[in-house]
Amino acid sequence: MAASTSPEPARRNGKEGSEPLATVAPLVERARAAMAAFANDDQRALDEAVTALAWSIYKPENARALAELAVETTGLGDVESKITKNQRKTFGCLRDLMRVRSTGIIEELPERGIVKYAKPVGVVAAITPATNPCATPVNKAMMAVKGGNAIVIAPSPSAWDATNATVERMREEIAKTGAPADLVQILPRPVTREATTRLMEMADLVVCTGSQNNVRAAYRSGTPAIGVGAGNVPVIIDESADLDDAARKIAASKTFDNATSCSSENALVILDAVYDGAIAALERAGGYMASAEERERIVDTLWQDGKLNRKIIARDGATLAAAFGLPTQAHGAAFFMVEETGIGPDFPLSGEKLSLVLTLYRARDFAHAKAIAQAILEHQGKGHSVGIHTRDMARARALAEETDVVRVLVNQAHTFGNGGGFDNGLPFTLSMGCGTWQGNSLSENLNYRCFLNITHLVTTIAEDRPSEEALFGAYWAKYGK
Repeated sequence: MAASTSPEPARRNGKEGSEPLATVAPLVERARAAMAAFANDDQRALDEAVTALAWSIYKPENARALAELAVETTGLGDVESKITKNQRKTFGCLRDLMRVRSTGIIEELPERGIVKYAKPVGVVAAITPATNPCATPVNKAMMAVKGGNAIVIAPSPSAWDATNATVERMREEIAKTGAPADLVQILPRPVTREATTRLMEMADLVVCTGSQNNVRAAYRSGTPAIGVGAGNVPVIIDESADLDDAARKIAASKTFDNATSCSSENALVILDAVYDGAIAALERAGGYMASAEERERIVDTLWQDGKLNRKIIARDGATLAAAFGLPTQAHGAAFFMVEETGIGPDFPLSGEKLSLVLTLYRARDFAHAKAIAQAILEHQGKGHSVGIHTRDMARARALAEETDVVRVLVNQAHTFGNGGGFDNGLPFTLSMGCGTWQGNSLSENLNYRCFLNITHLVTTIAEDRPSEEALFGAYWAKYGK
């Protein structure tokens, strides 16, 4: 995922520490005052505020204006895709949030004598990336305010204009409901590492979406933190798959927002029995298969000094075709396919590309395909997700059992399904946890429960004490006392 800031610990004394404190402290103070003034124990007030935040970006003219500003400001992605993202993700998130309680009693378990009360976590510091400078801030703000919290956003410095415009719209809309506008704030420009670090230190919860440097800084801040991981999604196509259906979904997913999503397919692992047929289906869906010579030019252009070339990532197909020096027939392609056999640091095509370049691996059989997918994830993206196109659910279950990822998508377009979909049960989000496999504290999609503290009211129940024989009997019989 594209980086936002890369915070480093600021000095607590002297100029480097005092300037960020002077900038950040008033924001946090206003956030706490806004929480105190907000009716955050009133579910109706919470839901109205959340709906206002959603409308601030879902409103058609706002969705377009913010999408255009995001692309203009960052140079990343595609306007029409960002309009879709601004609306689809927001609508789905609002659907999820309107179906749940987030204050007062949220669950009763009379058989266990437990009643659960939801309460705010406090001021949330939200680190957001350049790849989603509008949708991600709104997504996080909706979840935070649903829990009665205030949020201060630290955007990627390169995306500040777009994120600031988004925050301004959120503040204007939420004020219409009577809620304090200061429930949603943004770090002022320039967004520095020191100011971002100070914000994380002063907040009650940090939620970080962005580079792994940012995630590690969030965990070092001393504040409870939720970080998410980098994607590098491998997807298997087996011999039972509907090849044209798979190709259409992969093409739609790969090309969405010029592949800026961390959930975008980065590699296809295709079983040998259907390899040629799958390539033909992908070509019908708009893909261009690069020759061996063209492959080398793609690699040399996409990576500069061992790093992704920021001048061409997240750009449209025509721009990439020209940059790669591809022939005329490639200039109308939606995405570009390159074959690879190696995995690891010496094989850059095996990693995340943030571009319309799709790496292809040929597998002998399903066991080999699983091994390739697992090796790709071990190299980069472990814990994030994997996909499979198949008619054999036993294959999908085996992949889930044997692969260390949080999400396994079956016959779906990853970009549209991984962060929640209207035809799957994952919650809508723009931040996907990867578990301890990638050093994250979250092994699910970021959701409103991440922004709640829970008080447990505990009353007595009928004694639930089994006998020693019930618990130890089998062990005694096998091993003795």
